Amino acid sequence: MATQKKGFTLIELLIVVVIIGILAAIALPKFAATKEKAYIASMKLDLRNLIVSQEAYFSDNNSTYAPSTAALGTSYQHSAGVTVTMGPVVATGWSATASHPSTTKTCTVSVGGTSTNDSVPVC
Repeated sequence: MATQKKGFTLIELLIVVVIIGILAAIALPKFAATKEKAYIASMKLDLRNLIVSQEAYFSDNNSTYAPSTAALGTSYQHSAGVTVTMGPVVATGWSATASHPSTTKTCTVSVGGTSTNDSVPVC
C-alpha cells in the first residue's frame, strides 16, 4: 500500500519566500513616501494652529503679535517631533518655519504685508 505524503516541498516554500520578498521590496518605498507625507501634513497643521493662536493673541493684546511660541502660553502646542521657529515679528506681521527630523523638507508661513503667501503654509 502506497502512503501519501502531505506538506510542501522545499522548492515550493522557497518560491513563496521569494514572492513575499519581492512584494516587500515594492511596498517599503511606498510606505516611506507615505510617512514623509504624514510628517509634512503635521508641520502644515502646526503652522495653521500657530496662525489661529497668533490671531487670538493679536486680538487679546492690543494689536501686537506674540514674539515667540512660548509667549502664546498653553494656547499653542506643536506636534511631537515638529520644531516650530518664529521668524521676525513686527507690528504688521510675522513668519514661522516648521521642521521635522525625519524629513529634509521644511514648511514656512508668513502673515502680514511681507509675503505673497499670506496665511498659507508652504513646504
